[in-house]
Amino acid sequence: MPTRAPRLLPDQVFAEARERILSGRLPADAPIRQDALALELGVSKIPLREALARLESDGLVVSHPNRGFIVRPLSRADAEDVFDLRLRIEPNACVLGAIEADDASHAVAKVAFAALDFALRNGLTDVGRRNREFHLALVRPSGRGVTIETVDRLLALSERYVRVHLGEHRRLDRASHEHKALLEAWLNRRTDAVRREARAHIRATLVDLRAQLPEV
Repeated sequence: MPTRAPRLLPDQVFAEARERILSGRLPADAPIRQDALALELGVSKIPLREALARLESDGLVVSHPNRGFIVRPLSRADAEDVFDLRLRIEPNACVLGAIEADDASHAVAKVAFAALDFALRNGLTDVGRRNREFHLALVRPSGRGVTIETVDRLLALSERYVRVHLGEHRRLDRASHEHKALLEAWLNRRTDAVRREARAHIRATLVDLRAQLPEV
């Protein structure tokens, strides 16, 4: 008899569906075929529907009466919203992280930067996830739960846009340089520089996306 896929717990179903959206395996504006996805995950449609409802509340999917669930489309308006919120929250969160970071936190941030830089320079498909992990590594040491959760959600909402942004190869070197400058300021607790580099990096990405995305 064929071996069945191991049954996933509800949180695992949510995490797997989320990762497929963020990585682009479930592309923007595509319908989510629940029967096929449930079969792939080895679960019934009930936990999958629960996961999709959570993803809708997180802003990653949209439900329509006649179409079911679709992956939320990418738009300039949403990019403006998400990156504006990042500009308001993330630079100060990075400063708080820099102030509280210990040697272990520094090591985590360095590893996250190295993984992101490798993904950037080698065209790896997980560059969006690596970008999210790097930016979150600069915030986590703050120990501020609500701030960390908020930044984590904004980074998740940003991830698909980051992948679009980095699709143009001329931006890869600039992104690598910006990440390195931000990390060096953070490691040395130069708080004004951390705030400045974080703002400049997020703002530059948004400027590029404005020219790249449809105004929907």
